[in-house]
Amino acid sequence: MASRWWRWLRGCSWRPAARRPGPGFPGLAGPPGPPAAADAHAQVHRWKGLDLSQIPYINLVKHLTSACPNVYSISRFHHTTPDSKTHSGEKYTDPFKLGWRDLKGLYEDIRKELLISTSELKEMSEYYFDGKGKAFRPIIVALMARACNIHHNNSRHVQASQRTIALIAEMIHTASLVHDDVIDDASSRRGKHTVNKIWGEKKAVLAGDLILSAASIALARIGNTTVISILTQVIEDLVRGEFLQLGSKENENERFAHYLEKTFKKTASLIANSCKAVSVLGCPDPVVHEIAYQYGKNVGIAFQLIDDVLDFTSCSDQMGKPTSADLKLGLATGPVLFACQQFPEMNAMIMRRFSLPGDVDRARQYVLQSDGVQQTTYLAQQYCHEAIREISKLRPSPERDALIQLSEIVLTRDK
Repeated sequence: MASRWWRWLRGCSWRPAARRPGPGFPGLAGPPGPPAAADAHAQVHRWKGLDLSQIPYINLVKHLTSACPNVYSISRFHHTTPDSKTHSGEKYTDPFKLGWRDLKGLYEDIRKELLISTSELKEMSEYYFDGKGKAFRPIIVALMARACNIHHNNSRHVQASQRTIALIAEMIHTASLVHDDVIDDASSRRGKHTVNKIWGEKKAVLAGDLILSAASIALARIGNTTVISILTQVIEDLVRGEFLQLGSKENENERFAHYLEKTFKKTASLIANSCKAVSVLGCPDPVVHEIAYQYGKNVGIAFQLIDDVLDFTSCSDQMGKPTSADLKLGLATGPVLFACQQFPEMNAMIMRRFSLPGDVDRARQYVLQSDGVQQTTYLAQQYCHEAIREISKLRPSPERDALIQLSEIVLTRDK
């Protein structure tokens, strides 16, 4: 078990004979920082002399943060101003506008896939396809499709099958939200009541199943067995990730590995495998497929890490009160696991899933008194740097640069 853990820490597969890589640990070096960070980068080179196998994972992250606290500060991640030059030398407005040009009519097309005669089931299944979501996953998929096509043969078009992958990704994501809300007994999402709150849990489960079945039919129509295999892996990962979330580990290092594997399976797998699927459809080179996969994996994990941070900070900043939704569900996310290093008394609360009166409030106070939020943000930065390192291997294009900017936006979003 120990040897498998350290293989994972060094960036190898999570499972010894996995079909594709698991969460892994992002590269330490990252892209070069500003000249003022030269001394800090000297620390980076000194890290390379460490025997990482002798340092527990969570302590390794803390070591990196304390050794070089500012080299990857969020302020480094600046957004390109509208109509500014990209790395490729071409102009574009922003990644969402660039990606959306291939996704016009996205939600209308999804609703067409949901061919339902029963009015109530139709209303339930279409409930979240109202165009009010961020469409983060379809945007990434559309941009990745163009970036890979340009890299392969300088094609500036997105194939119909690649666009279908973007639809399927949004459908799988939405179905998972419907099912998650049932499991979590959630009452609101995206500013309105959840499907289970309006129609009940049993019908909500069926609505989620129907969306998944429609996505499966659309996937089958593409007719590419490799792509079908890639995306069905996502559904398996979603289920396994939910089971991981239901459990917990006593050992500190196992607990953090458990958390990151759950994060990969529940969030990053969909993005990683969707990116890989469009690369397979647009380019025959396995190297490009791996670049697309690694970019999606690293951005996906970073996205969820920031999501876990926002659970402690967003409402405090915007409304003057915290939500601590994950704590209320009994979940120990990154900020909690890091805080536990400074406040070992949290271990008992984690193991009982914050079930005693006062546990949630006490745990939240411990997190805010610790550097758990900063440590988790730093870890997200490392994953984003790895995503940028991977996608930068592709030929320069506005879409490739938009994917770089999207990875930066992940770190600075506030909702």
